Amino acid sequence: MPATVLRTVPRLVSRDGQRVPPGRRPNVESGRAREYLTPAEVERLVKTARKRGRYGSRDTLAILMGFRHGLRVSELVGLRWSQVDFITARLTVHRTKGSTGSTHPILGDELRELRKLQRAQPPGSQFVFNNERGVLMSVAGFQRMLKRVGADCGLPLVHAHMLRHSTGFALADKGRDLREIQDFLGHRSINNTVIYTKLRPGRFDRIWD
Repeated sequence: MPATVLRTVPRLVSRDGQRVPPGRRPNVESGRAREYLTPAEVERLVKTARKRGRYGSRDTLAILMGFRHGLRVSELVGLRWSQVDFITARLTVHRTKGSTGSTHPILGDELRELRKLQRAQPPGSQFVFNNERGVLMSVAGFQRMLKRVGADCGLPLVHAHMLRHSTGFALADKGRDLREIQDFLGHRSINNTVIYTKLRPGRFDRIWD
């Protein structure tokens, strides 16, 4: 039986009042104005990814599903076909980091792309997103792809976790209930969700009305 390896989980560090994971530069240092993308910027990524040759459909769908379902990159690349119900158009989301899983609707454009991608894979494939060798796409592989797509469409500072943040801010800007956003993103603590409603882009749009 292999020995158990104990790993230290790095804590978020605070820099100028902004909590960021070790190894990731805060917005001021990186040049980013914010840690999320607008829906229009996500659409720019999607349209650019679609032009990426033989892997354009795969990359487009990966970016779209990462945003639509607020997936962490590990949750995204680990998606299995068994989580996709084509009959009911539902996605069973398995969360990591102690978050709570849930069932999400799959919209029509996603469903069509999923069917297209499945048809292109060998029978019996387990994972939704594979690399050019036909094996599971890695976290690093997705991150490299996203960075290239971002650079091609004028968003060179994009990183994978921005897609999840973008989900939270987009839902908050639609006026969704805080608890609903919490459950959708799988947050165990509502404290992790409050930031999206406090800092949502359109919060003050009607303050002078």
